[in-house]
Amino acid sequence: MHRTSDTRGKVGGGVLLALLGAGIPALIGAALDTRVGEPYQETRLYFGTDRPGGQRPVGEGEFTRFLDGEITPAFPEGLTVHHGRGQWRGRDGRIVHETSYEVVLLYPEGEAQERGARIERIRRTYEHRFRQDSVGRSDDKVSAGF
Repeated sequence: MHRTSDTRGKVGGGVLLALLGAGIPALIGAALDTRVGEPYQETRLYFGTDRPGGQRPVGEGEFTRFLDGEITPAFPEGLTVHHGRGQWRGRDGRIVHETSYEVVLLYPEGEAQERGARIERIRRTYEHRFRQDSVGRSDDKVSAGF
């Protein structure tokens, strides 16, 4: 004769009650929380490459030297560069198409003011060095974990 114990329901129910009492609702709530990491600021900079007066565009080597000499020292912990194709409307109303670079910077939200000053120096330097009307900038608050 094969004997089985009928404790399945009792043990299962007891385990469930113990788990609920041990904070499962908190674990479920944490699993539903979509925030990751700490509060960060994300800044995206948009660097055009066309120059006025028919001069050749800013080349990849020139941009890489600018990145290495100006941006990386200001953000040595890391950044991301995207190659792009941008467009904008000129003062004459015509749409201008140009190769562009997007640089993505992440830094702790508490450092936003000091980092913002670095970013503005980078923008002014690029505009002056490569005769650009502007370097676009966008800022967002994000959560980031590394």
